[in-house]
Amino acid sequence: MARDDNRRKKKKSKVGDVILTIILIGAIGIFCYAGYNLIHIYLEYKKGVDEYNQIADMVVTEQDPDTPAAEGGEGETVDMETLKAPMKIDFDTLRKTNEDVIGWIYVEAIDSINYPIVTGRYEPGTENNVNPDYYYLHRTYQGTYNFAGTIFIDHGNADDFSDCNTVVYGHNMKNGSMFGMLKHFTSDPEVYNKSKYFWIFTPEASYRYEIISAYTTGAVSDTYTLFKGPGTEFEEYLKKVASQSELPAKTDPQSLNIKDRIVTLSTCTGDYSTRYVVQGKLVNTINN
Repeated sequence: MARDDNRRKKKKSKVGDVILTIILIGAIGIFCYAGYNLIHIYLEYKKGVDEYNQIADMVVTEQDPDTPAAEGGEGETVDMETLKAPMKIDFDTLRKTNEDVIGWIYVEAIDSINYPIVTGRYEPGTENNVNPDYYYLHRTYQGTYNFAGTIFIDHGNADDFSDCNTVVYGHNMKNGSMFGMLKHFTSDPEVYNKSKYFWIFTPEASYRYEIISAYTTGAVSDTYTLFKGPGTEFEEYLKKVASQSELPAKTDPQSLNIKDRIVTLSTCTGDYSTRYVVQGKLVNTINN
């Protein structure tokens, strides 16, 4: 009887050892797979960042404005005769690589937001069933696959930023690239206080926008309304934009009118049903 008990104990012990070994191997496998994914994600992020840094080095020439890029204190104004754009963009070089390039965006308070802007286009052969905005979701400016994608305007907008509301999309990347830092305009007062202006450069002109609103909105909301032209609907839209703002300083709705041209910078939030937007109105135009 004692021998049978010992045999049973040894058998149970062996079975337990096998189970523990299987669990250990499984855990190691999961760890290795997770590590592989993390490395893959890191390399994807790095590849995207490196590509856009190389582009910026090639086409961006920084300038020292003769006058401050933002209004500094009470009563301090910008002299349009001396106002200079903070940089020049070599669009000829950009378009040799990609003819879809229509502009370049630069945010003064977050200088890492410094990217080309493209127009939406169709995936070849999908003209009838795929939204052209999808093309650059996961393609870089050079057309290579990367989760960072490219900054692009809504396919319903004019390419020259002349619409009442032009919507510009960019990913909220975890490493802070693309539009990953936009949320700091409402989460960190120092960012908004540093500068409330961003620029969009085109081959024809440099446009300076004053940030008037920033907030979280629905993925499908009135924020994304595109207008055929100024009118009552756009006037009501501007009032709503001002009222929804979560910026440290509120925008006076009376400072907005139907002649304004708005750019809406939009990015995801991590919640499929919501988006984060920063909106600016055109305040200065410098013709090239």
